[in-house]
Amino acid sequence: MVAASRLDTWSTAVDYHLAHAVVLLVVSLGAQEMNTLWHRRSCWLFLAGTAIFSGSLYLLVLTDTAVLGAITPIGGVLLIAGWLSLARGLSQAVLESRP
Repeated sequence: MVAASRLDTWSTAVDYHLAHAVVLLVVSLGAQEMNTLWHRRSCWLFLAGTAIFSGSLYLLVLTDTAVLGAITPIGGVLLIAGWLSLARGLSQAVLESRP
């Protein structure tokens, strides 16, 4: 049984998991078309970031192990790096497509 006070944490994990799963799907489809290092890198960063960020929050709620809360920011940093990598890849694609 999960304590009611932990439902906000669970909800945060679900929200980020869902949002970044959709982003990962879209970016991975785009990475197949563009096939650049930046797009592939962003896919891996989104995958790892989502697994660590949401996964640590899920485990924190289910096991009530406080040390898992210290791992969550690592996932957040990976998600930010994924967004930066995606932005770099998109800007590179735009610059290369100009005549």
